[in-house]
Amino acid sequence: QVQLVESGGGLVQPGGSLRLACAASGYTFSNYAWGWYRQAPGKERDMVATITTADGSTNYADSVQGRFTISRDHDKDTVYLQMNSLKPEDTAVYYCNYRVWGTIEYHDYWGQGTQVTVSS
Repeated sequence: QVQLVESGGGLVQPGGSLRLACAASGYTFSNYAWGWYRQAPGKERDMVATITTADGSTNYADSVQGRFTISRDHDKDTVYLQMNSLKPEDTAVYYCNYRVWGTIEYHDYWGQGTQVTVSS
């Protein structure tokens, strides 16, 4: 079983920066991908950024492109989300995702969530 522990959330002013981290413990897999998702009150959980293990390719939501950067430390089983130029609309609970692939299906593991609040 994989357990994900998130850290780095908090309160920041508009235009500021935060770095989120998510560390995996327990049994980990070789065929997986990392992701960050966020959910604001009353809204769906949306993908923010993903990074693959195969080639390190990344994908970003249009709303964060150019401001956020996802990265990983494979040896530490840790994924990061560097968030710059933060806006009030970035306020949400951020969840890290660890997706394990089979041949067809996949299984998602989720972190506990960390609150990011962007406000003056």
